[in-house]
Amino acid sequence: MGAYLGLVPGKDQSGESDPSKGVCGEGDEMTRRLVVSSAHYIVGPFAPDSDLRRHGQKIASGGSKNAKKRAVVAVARKLAVLLHHLW
Repeated sequence: MGAYLGLVPGKDQSGESDPSKGVCGEGDEMTRRLVVSSAHYIVGPFAPDSDLRRHGQKIASGGSKNAKKRAVVAVARKLAVLLHHLW
């Protein structure tokens, strides 16, 4: 489901280097925006406590420079899978 919405890292393979890029952005743009904005709310400071929120906070506490961004994308992917199962 994450690949359908474009919530997977892009690739830029050239010779021996294989750097990981940001979210590829393929798929339905409006659905991706809605899921990512929902994930921003879930990971943010005003959302009620839930399993998705705790999952995002665990990833965001990694301490790296992009930890919050990675947490939002991870929560968005889990939310998309959850919505797909409910549908």
